[in-house]
Amino acid sequence: MVLYEVKLLFIRGKGLTMRKRSSYHGNKINPTYFHRSQIKFYLILLPICLFMFIPIVYTVGQAFKSLGELFQFPPTFIPRRPTFINFRILWLRVSDMSIPMSRFVINSVLVSVMVVVTNMIVTVSSAYVLSKKKLVINKALFKINQFALMFVSVAVTIPRYLVISQIGLINSYWAHILPLLAIPVGLFLVKQFIDQLPDALIEAAKIDGAGDLYIVWKIVVPLVKPALATVAILSFQTAWGATESSNMFITEESMRTLAYFFGAMTTSDSSIAAAGIGAAAGLIMFIPNLIIFIIMQSNVMSTMSHSGIK
Repeated sequence: MVLYEVKLLFIRGKGLTMRKRSSYHGNKINPTYFHRSQIKFYLILLPICLFMFIPIVYTVGQAFKSLGELFQFPPTFIPRRPTFINFRILWLRVSDMSIPMSRFVINSVLVSVMVVVTNMIVTVSSAYVLSKKKLVINKALFKINQFALMFVSVAVTIPRYLVISQIGLINSYWAHILPLLAIPVGLFLVKQFIDQLPDALIEAAKIDGAGDLYIVWKIVVPLVKPALATVAILSFQTAWGATESSNMFITEESMRTLAYFFGAMTTSDSSIAAAGIGAAAGLIMFIPNLIIFIIMQSNVMSTMSHSGIK
Protein backbone atom coordinates (compact mmCIF):
# COMPACT_ATOMS: atom_id res chain seq x y z
CA MET A 1 0.00 0.00 0.00
CA VAL A 2 2.78 2.39 0.89
CA LEU A 3 4.59 1.50 -2.30
CA TYR A 4 1.43 2.24 -4.28
CA GLU A 5 1.01 5.68 -2.65
CA VAL A 6 4.65 6.52 -3.33
CA LYS A 7 4.25 5.51 -6.96
CA LEU A 8 1.06 7.60 -7.25
CA LEU A 9 2.80 10.66 -5.80
CA PHE A 10 5.67 10.14 -8.22
CA ILE A 11 3.29 9.98 -11.19
CA ARG A 12 1.45 13.11 -10.01
CA GLY A 13 4.75 14.93 -9.49
CA LYS A 14 5.96 13.86 -12.92
CA GLY A 15 2.70 15.03 -14.47
CA LEU A 16 3.02 18.40 -12.73
CA THR A 17 6.58 18.70 -13.99
CA MET A 18 5.48 17.84 -17.53
CA ARG A 19 2.71 20.47 -17.34
CA LYS A 20 5.20 23.07 -16.16
CA ARG A 21 7.60 22.10 -18.93
CA SER A 22 4.72 22.18 -21.42
CA SER A 23 3.71 25.62 -20.20
CA TYR A 24 7.30 26.79 -20.55
CA HIS A 25 7.55 25.65 -24.16
CA GLY A 26 4.37 27.58 -24.93
CA ASN A 27 5.50 30.74 -23.09
CA LYS A 28 9.16 31.06 -24.08
CA ILE A 29 10.39 33.64 -26.58
CA ASN A 30 10.30 31.18 -29.48
CA PRO A 31 7.35 28.88 -28.56
CA THR A 32 7.12 25.46 -30.14
CA TYR A 33 3.30 25.34 -30.13
CA PHE A 34 0.19 27.35 -29.24
CA HIS A 35 -0.48 28.30 -25.60
CA ARG A 36 -3.33 30.32 -24.16
CA SER A 37 -0.87 32.98 -22.99
CA GLN A 38 -0.24 33.82 -26.66
CA ILE A 39 -3.83 34.97 -27.25
CA LYS A 40 -3.06 38.57 -26.28
CA PHE A 41 -0.36 38.70 -28.94
CA TYR A 42 -2.62 37.24 -31.61
CA LEU A 43 -5.26 39.88 -30.84
CA ILE A 44 -2.68 42.50 -31.81
CA LEU A 45 -0.92 40.68 -34.63
CA LEU A 46 -3.92 39.35 -36.57
CA PRO A 47 -5.45 42.79 -37.38
CA ILE A 48 -1.99 44.01 -38.44
CA CYS A 49 -1.49 40.94 -40.65
CA LEU A 50 -4.90 41.42 -42.26
CA PHE A 51 -4.09 45.07 -42.94
CA MET A 52 -0.71 44.13 -44.49
CA PHE A 53 -2.42 41.42 -46.57
CA ILE A 54 -4.78 43.91 -48.27
CA PRO A 55 -2.31 44.96 -51.06
CA ILE A 56 -1.74 41.30 -51.99
CA VAL A 57 -5.48 40.63 -52.17
CA TYR A 58 -5.97 43.79 -54.24
CA THR A 59 -3.17 42.89 -56.68
CA VAL A 60 -4.54 39.39 -57.24
CA GLY A 61 -8.12 40.61 -57.46
CA GLN A 62 -7.33 43.28 -60.05
CA ALA A 63 -5.85 40.71 -62.42
CA PHE A 64 -9.04 38.61 -62.41
CA LYS A 65 -11.58 41.44 -62.77
CA SER A 66 -13.48 42.15 -65.96
CA LEU A 67 -12.87 45.48 -67.68
CA GLY A 68 -16.16 46.84 -66.39
CA GLU A 69 -15.33 45.92 -62.82
CA LEU A 70 -11.86 47.44 -63.09
CA PHE A 71 -13.40 50.89 -63.62
CA GLN A 72 -16.18 50.41 -61.10
CA PHE A 73 -16.57 52.99 -58.33
CA PRO A 74 -16.30 52.43 -55.46
CA PRO A 75 -13.66 49.78 -56.26
CA THR A 76 -13.92 46.23 -54.93
CA PHE A 77 -11.05 44.15 -53.55
CA ILE A 78 -12.43 40.73 -54.44
CA PRO A 79 -13.80 40.26 -58.00
CA ARG A 80 -17.47 39.33 -58.13
CA ARG A 81 -17.07 37.34 -61.33
CA PRO A 82 -13.43 36.21 -61.70
CA THR A 83 -12.27 35.94 -65.30
CA PHE A 84 -9.07 35.26 -67.26
CA ILE A 85 -9.91 37.85 -69.93
CA ASN A 86 -7.00 40.12 -68.95
CA PHE A 87 -4.51 37.28 -69.36
CA ARG A 88 -6.04 36.34 -72.72
CA ILE A 89 -5.71 39.92 -73.99
CA LEU A 90 -2.13 40.03 -72.71
CA TRP A 91 -1.31 36.79 -74.49
CA LEU A 92 -2.81 38.08 -77.77
CA ARG A 93 -0.75 41.27 -77.55
CA VAL A 94 2.40 39.30 -76.79
CA SER A 95 1.75 37.01 -79.76
CA ASP A 96 1.73 40.01 -82.10
CA MET A 97 5.18 41.19 -81.02
CA SER A 98 8.15 40.74 -83.35
CA ILE A 99 10.33 39.60 -80.43
CA PRO A 100 9.00 36.61 -78.43
CA MET A 101 8.17 37.14 -74.78
CA SER A 102 10.52 34.30 -73.84
CA ARG A 103 13.46 36.51 -74.83
CA PHE A 104 12.47 39.14 -72.24
CA VAL A 105 11.89 36.44 -69.62
CA ILE A 106 15.37 35.01 -70.22
CA ASN A 107 16.89 38.49 -69.99
CA SER A 108 15.14 39.20 -66.68
CA VAL A 109 16.05 35.83 -65.16
CA LEU A 110 19.69 36.09 -66.28
CA VAL A 111 20.07 39.66 -65.04
CA SER A 112 18.35 38.91 -61.71
CA VAL A 113 20.51 35.84 -61.02
CA MET A 114 23.71 37.69 -61.91
CA VAL A 115 22.71 40.66 -59.74
CA VAL A 116 21.95 38.39 -56.77
CA VAL A 117 25.23 36.43 -57.06
CA THR A 118 27.49 39.44 -57.61
CA ASN A 119 25.67 41.44 -54.94
CA MET A 120 26.17 38.75 -52.32
CA ILE A 121 29.87 38.39 -53.19
CA VAL A 122 30.51 42.13 -53.05
CA THR A 123 28.42 42.60 -49.92
CA VAL A 124 29.92 39.82 -47.78
CA SER A 125 33.48 40.72 -48.86
CA SER A 126 33.01 44.41 -48.11
CA ALA A 127 31.25 43.73 -44.81
CA TYR A 128 34.08 41.42 -43.70
CA VAL A 129 36.70 44.08 -44.44
CA LEU A 130 34.71 46.84 -42.68
CA SER A 131 34.03 44.64 -39.65
CA LYS A 132 37.19 42.61 -39.04
CA LYS A 133 39.99 44.52 -40.77
CA LYS A 134 41.38 47.35 -38.66
CA LEU A 135 41.92 49.85 -41.44
CA VAL A 136 42.15 53.58 -40.88
CA ILE A 137 39.46 54.42 -43.43
CA ASN A 138 36.93 51.80 -42.30
CA LYS A 139 34.83 54.21 -40.26
CA ALA A 140 34.82 56.76 -43.05
CA LEU A 141 33.79 54.16 -45.62
CA PHE A 142 30.97 52.91 -43.40
CA LYS A 143 29.74 56.49 -42.90
CA ILE A 144 29.71 56.92 -46.67
CA ASN A 145 27.62 53.76 -46.99
CA GLN A 146 25.17 55.09 -44.40
CA PHE A 147 25.08 58.41 -46.23
CA ALA A 148 24.27 56.55 -49.46
CA LEU A 149 21.10 55.16 -47.84
CA MET A 150 19.54 58.62 -48.18
CA PHE A 151 19.88 58.72 -51.98
CA VAL A 152 17.23 57.38 -54.32
CA SER A 153 18.11 55.97 -57.74
CA VAL A 154 16.77 59.06 -59.54
CA ALA A 155 19.36 61.25 -57.81
CA VAL A 156 22.25 59.31 -59.38
CA THR A 157 20.74 58.77 -62.83
CA ILE A 158 23.10 61.09 -64.69
CA PRO A 159 26.32 59.83 -62.97
CA ARG A 160 25.27 56.24 -63.70
CA TYR A 161 24.70 57.00 -67.36
CA LEU A 162 28.07 58.77 -67.66
CA VAL A 163 29.90 55.84 -66.05
CA ILE A 164 28.16 53.19 -68.15
CA SER A 165 28.68 55.07 -71.40
CA GLN A 166 32.32 55.94 -70.70
CA ILE A 167 33.33 52.33 -70.04
CA GLY A 168 31.45 51.12 -73.11
CA LEU A 169 28.74 48.96 -71.56
CA ILE A 170 25.80 50.34 -73.54
CA ASN A 171 23.62 47.52 -74.96
CA SER A 172 25.16 44.82 -72.78
CA TYR A 173 24.01 42.74 -69.83
CA TRP A 174 26.54 44.49 -67.64
CA ALA A 175 24.58 47.71 -68.15
CA HIS A 176 21.76 46.01 -66.23
CA ILE A 177 24.04 44.49 -63.58
CA LEU A 178 26.62 47.16 -62.74
CA PRO A 179 24.20 49.82 -61.35
CA LEU A 180 22.78 47.19 -58.96
CA LEU A 181 26.11 45.63 -58.01
CA ALA A 182 25.83 46.72 -54.36
CA ILE A 183 22.95 47.73 -52.09
CA PRO A 184 23.86 50.00 -49.13
CA VAL A 185 21.20 48.53 -46.83
CA GLY A 186 22.50 45.02 -47.58
CA LEU A 187 26.03 46.00 -46.63
CA PHE A 188 24.73 47.54 -43.41
CA LEU A 189 22.82 44.39 -42.41
CA VAL A 190 25.64 41.96 -43.20
CA LYS A 191 28.22 44.09 -41.38
CA GLN A 192 26.03 44.14 -38.26
CA PHE A 193 25.89 40.34 -38.40
CA ILE A 194 29.65 39.96 -38.86
CA ASP A 195 30.27 42.36 -35.96
CA GLN A 196 28.71 39.73 -33.67
CA LEU A 197 31.23 37.06 -34.70
CA PRO A 198 33.99 36.81 -32.07
CA ASP A 199 37.40 38.04 -33.16
CA ALA A 200 38.92 34.97 -31.47
CA LEU A 201 37.26 32.77 -34.09
CA ILE A 202 38.89 34.71 -36.94
CA GLU A 203 42.25 34.81 -35.17
CA ALA A 204 42.16 31.05 -34.55
CA ALA A 205 41.56 30.45 -38.25
CA LYS A 206 44.50 32.70 -39.12
CA ILE A 207 46.75 30.84 -36.67
CA ASP A 208 45.82 27.60 -38.44
CA GLY A 209 47.02 29.16 -41.69
CA ALA A 210 43.68 30.17 -43.24
CA GLY A 211 43.66 33.12 -45.59
CA ASP A 212 41.01 35.81 -45.87
CA LEU A 213 39.26 34.10 -48.79
CA TYR A 214 39.03 30.81 -46.89
CA ILE A 215 37.79 32.59 -43.75
CA VAL A 216 35.07 34.43 -45.64
CA TRP A 217 33.89 31.37 -47.57
CA LYS A 218 34.18 28.66 -44.89
CA ILE A 219 33.57 30.59 -41.65
CA VAL A 220 31.81 33.91 -42.25
CA VAL A 221 29.34 32.91 -44.96
CA PRO A 222 27.84 29.91 -43.08
CA LEU A 223 27.38 32.06 -39.96
CA VAL A 224 25.68 34.98 -41.73
CA LYS A 225 23.34 33.01 -43.99
CA PRO A 226 20.20 34.79 -42.68
CA ALA A 227 21.63 38.19 -43.58
CA LEU A 228 22.77 36.95 -46.99
CA ALA A 229 19.29 35.53 -47.64
CA THR A 230 17.85 38.98 -46.92
CA VAL A 231 20.36 40.57 -49.30
CA ALA A 232 19.39 38.01 -51.95
CA ILE A 233 15.70 38.90 -51.58
CA LEU A 234 16.33 42.65 -51.72
CA SER A 235 18.64 42.42 -54.71
CA PHE A 236 16.28 40.07 -56.60
CA GLN A 237 13.31 42.36 -56.04
CA THR A 238 15.33 45.35 -57.21
CA ALA A 239 16.66 43.61 -60.34
CA TRP A 240 13.41 41.82 -61.27
CA GLY A 241 11.35 45.01 -61.33
CA ALA A 242 14.01 47.41 -62.62
CA THR A 243 13.24 49.36 -65.81
CA GLU A 244 15.81 52.18 -65.55
CA SER A 245 18.63 50.29 -67.27
CA SER A 246 16.39 49.23 -70.17
CA ASN A 247 15.28 52.85 -70.58
CA MET A 248 18.69 54.50 -70.27
CA PHE A 249 21.40 52.08 -71.32
CA ILE A 250 19.70 49.73 -73.79
CA THR A 251 18.57 50.62 -77.31
CA GLU A 252 18.20 47.08 -78.69
CA GLU A 253 14.77 45.61 -77.99
CA SER A 254 16.14 42.08 -77.61
CA MET A 255 18.34 43.16 -74.66
CA ARG A 256 15.54 44.64 -72.55
CA THR A 257 13.87 43.04 -69.54
CA LEU A 258 10.38 41.71 -68.87
CA ALA A 259 9.51 44.59 -66.53
CA TYR A 260 10.25 47.12 -69.28
CA PHE A 261 8.37 45.01 -71.82
CA PHE A 262 5.18 44.95 -69.72
CA GLY A 263 5.51 48.62 -68.83
CA ALA A 264 5.97 49.69 -72.44
CA MET A 265 3.06 47.52 -73.54
CA THR A 266 0.74 49.11 -70.99
CA THR A 267 1.76 52.73 -71.59
CA SER A 268 1.70 52.46 -75.40
CA ASP A 269 -1.87 51.12 -75.42
CA SER A 270 -4.48 53.88 -75.24
CA SER A 271 -7.50 51.55 -75.10
CA ILE A 272 -9.39 50.65 -71.93
CA ALA A 273 -7.96 47.15 -72.22
CA ALA A 274 -4.59 48.58 -71.11
CA ALA A 275 -5.85 48.61 -67.51
CA GLY A 276 -6.56 44.88 -67.64
CA ILE A 277 -3.22 44.18 -69.32
CA GLY A 278 -1.42 46.16 -66.63
CA ALA A 279 -3.24 44.27 -63.86
CA ALA A 280 -2.37 40.87 -65.36
CA ALA A 281 1.25 41.91 -65.98
CA GLY A 282 1.54 43.25 -62.44
CA LEU A 283 0.44 39.91 -60.99
CA ILE A 284 2.91 38.01 -63.20
CA MET A 285 5.75 40.26 -62.01
CA PHE A 286 4.63 39.98 -58.39
CA ILE A 287 4.46 36.17 -58.12
CA PRO A 288 8.27 35.46 -58.21
CA ASN A 289 8.87 38.04 -55.47
CA LEU A 290 6.17 36.49 -53.31
CA ILE A 291 7.48 32.94 -53.79
CA ILE A 292 11.06 33.90 -52.91
CA PHE A 293 9.96 35.82 -49.83
CA ILE A 294 7.79 32.94 -48.58
CA ILE A 295 10.72 30.52 -48.97
CA MET A 296 13.20 32.79 -47.17
CA GLN A 297 10.96 34.72 -44.76
CA SER A 298 12.36 32.99 -41.67
CA ASN A 299 15.84 34.22 -42.59
CA VAL A 300 14.52 37.75 -43.07
CA MET A 301 12.94 37.74 -39.60
CA SER A 302 16.17 36.45 -38.09
CA THR A 303 18.14 39.21 -39.81
CA MET A 304 15.85 41.96 -38.57
CA SER A 305 16.01 40.66 -34.99
CA HIS A 306 19.82 40.39 -34.90
CA SER A 307 21.06 43.29 -37.06
CA GLY A 308 20.89 45.80 -34.21
CA ILE A 309 22.32 43.60 -31.43
CA LYS A 310 25.76 44.52 -30.16
